[in-house]
Amino acid sequence: MKKNTPLAKRRKTNGKPLTRSEIMSRVKSKDTGAERSLRSALHAEGLRFRVHRRIEGVAVDIVFVRACVAVFVDGCFWHGCPKHATYPKSNMDYWLPKLAENRDRDRRQSSKLRRAGWRVMRVWEHDCLPPARRTVKRIADAVNKQLETLHGRT
Repeated sequence: MKKNTPLAKRRKTNGKPLTRSEIMSRVKSKDTGAERSLRSALHAEGLRFRVHRRIEGVAVDIVFVRACVAVFVDGCFWHGCPKHATYPKSNMDYWLPKLAENRDRDRRQSSKLRRAGWRVMRVWEHDCLPPARRTVKRIADAVNKQLETLHGRT
C-alpha cells in the first residue's frame, strides 16, 4: 500500500485500521480550512481580530473585541447546513440527537452572547471555502457598524 493514499492515512503504524473513536478524534474543531480561509480574507480587508476566545463561557471562532462581534464558522455536517447537510445512515439513534443537540447549543450560545451585548454572526463552511465576497463584506459591515454605534466613529 502506498503511503500517500487516503487508506494509508486511516491505518495505524502497525497496519491495523483505526477505530471509529480514533478517526473521530482526528476531526478538527479549531483552525479548520474554512476558518483559516475566512480569517485570511478578513485580514486582507484590514480587519484585526482574535481567534478561539471564550466570551461568557462560549468558545468563539473569530472575535472582534472592540466591536463586540462574534463570528462562528459552522461546519455543514456538524451544524446541519440546509444546503449541504448529510445524515449518517448507520447508528442513527446516536447521530440524529447528537446533531440536533449541536443546533440547539448553537441557538443557546448565540442567545447568551446577544444578551451580553454581542453581535453574533454564523457563517457556513461552504461560504468560506473559498471565502464568498458577500460573507466577508457582511462581516466587515457588521464590525464597522458596531464600531460606529459603540464608539461614535464615522
